[in-house]
Amino acid sequence: MNHRYIFTSLTRISDLSEKEFTLKTLPRNQWETGDYIVCEIVNAGSETLKLELPNGRMRGVIGGEYIVGALGERFATLEATGTWRNVGENLMMAVLTGAGLLGKLTSKSVFLPPMMKILYSGHAFRSDTKVTMDSFVEPTPHIPFDTPVVLFAGTSMSAGKTTSARIVTNLFKQAGHKVVGAKLTGAGRLKDILAIKDVGADAVMDFVDVGLPSSICPKDTFEIKLQQLLSKIAHEKADIAIIEIGASPLEPYNGDLAINAIREQVKCTILSASDPYAVYGLMKAFDIVPDIVTGITSNTLAGIRMVEQLCGVKALNLIDATTTKRLKQILSASTGFAL
Repeated sequence: MNHRYIFTSLTRISDLSEKEFTLKTLPRNQWETGDYIVCEIVNAGSETLKLELPNGRMRGVIGGEYIVGALGERFATLEATGTWRNVGENLMMAVLTGAGLLGKLTSKSVFLPPMMKILYSGHAFRSDTKVTMDSFVEPTPHIPFDTPVVLFAGTSMSAGKTTSARIVTNLFKQAGHKVVGAKLTGAGRLKDILAIKDVGADAVMDFVDVGLPSSICPKDTFEIKLQQLLSKIAHEKADIAIIEIGASPLEPYNGDLAINAIREQVKCTILSASDPYAVYGLMKAFDIVPDIVTGITSNTLAGIRMVEQLCGVKALNLIDATTTKRLKQILSASTGFAL
C-alpha cells in the first residue's frame, strides 16, 4: 500500500495504491473527465468532513496531506455543484464528494459546512501515459439486458431511495432469490451500493465500474458506458436486479437515458419523494406511474393521503414494519416472484 497519498473510493477500480506512478503537470486544455490526479489538501474544511476510502470506510484528514481522486462534475440540488472545467489559473479546487470527485466549487447550500480545498499537484502517469479511470475498465462482451428490475427513483437526492432499496433487497434474499444491485446514475460514492451488498445482494456495481466519476457526461458517452454496465449486470444472471437512479431523472445525470434503456425490464417502480407535488411532476415528466411512493413524503398520514389523492398511487412508509406485508404483496404481484 502506498501511504504517501489518501486514495479515495473513486480509485477503487484502479491499482494506484499498489503500483507506483509518477506525477506530471498538464495544462488545463489536456484535462478530461475521469483523469486521476493528485492534490494537496490546503484547507480541510469542516472538522466533520471525511474522505471515503476504496473499501468504503471514512477517513478524517488534516491539512498538508495529498489526495488521489478523479476529475468530474457534480450538480446536486440540495448540496453542492462544481466542475473541473471551471478550474482557474491558481489551480485551486474542492473535494466535491467524499469519494474524491474533484473540481471547482461553483455553488453550495448555506446548510453545508465549508468544503475541503485542494491544490492541483499533477496527473498520475505511467510510461508517459496519463492514468485515467478508463485505464482500468476491462472490455465487457455485450449481453442483452433481460433481467427483471425493481427500479428505485427519486424526486431529489436524499429522498430515501437507498434505504428503500435495502429493504426490498433483504426481502428478495430472505425468499432465496439471487439479487444484483446497481446504481446507474449519480455522483460516485461507494456507500450506496455497499448498503445493498450489506443486506445480502450477490453482486453490486455502479457507473464507476465502467469508468465514470459521475454520470454527468455527454449523452453519447453515457449511452456507451450504460450499455457496458447493463451487460455487466446481465452477466450475473440474477433473478432480480435492484436498480437505483441516483438524484432525480430531471437533473443532468442522464437519468432519463437510464430509465428509457431499462424500461421494458422494469417490473416494479418505487419512487422516493420529498413531497406529493414532486411525485406529480415526475410522473408527468417521465410518463411513470410508480407502484409505490415512499420516502419523506410518506412519513405522515397527511403526506400519504395527499399522494394518493393527488396522484392516484399507493404510498407506503417502507421503514415502518407494519407495511411489510403490503410491500411483499405488491412486489410479488408485479415481479411474479414469491416473497
